[in-house]
Amino acid sequence: MGYEDHKHLAPQSVNCAVIIISDSRTEKTDESGKLLVEGLSAAGHQVHDYTVLKNDAISIRNKLADLLHSTETQVIIASGGTGASRLDITIETVLPLLEKKLDGFGELFRYLTYQEIGTGSILSRACAGVALGKVIICLPGSLKAVKLALEKIIIPEICHLVREASR
Repeated sequence: MGYEDHKHLAPQSVNCAVIIISDSRTEKTDESGKLLVEGLSAAGHQVHDYTVLKNDAISIRNKLADLLHSTETQVIIASGGTGASRLDITIETVLPLLEKKLDGFGELFRYLTYQEIGTGSILSRACAGVALGKVIICLPGSLKAVKLALEKIIIPEICHLVREASR
């Protein structure tokens, strides 16, 4: 079967969880998470969990463990903590959990970002992978980055990703 055949067999809707990782944002001030929730919902997906966490590895790991063991969760999207500062620990916390890394996600995200902002795209460590049959996506925290990933990569491929990850 080819790409189109596989994509055709994907579910039409998936269950998502959104985690915002930031030391400065709250549920009231977080725009990126709201954009993710609204964009996923508008595309017909369900967002059953939305959480704002600090840049704390134990909190992030515990939340991911809960979501990975939830029968409801198919996709986990984390936003924030993916930069190059010493406070940015999302990638270091998530990577050890991944059974499969989907390198093309980060590569495509950086390519699309380069088209918008130029060489600053090298600072992005956006990534995606699979753990326990679930898709995990890590995005930068900026509103523009989330919008780009959501519109150009996540919405077009999320159902296909879930089908492949759950097989």
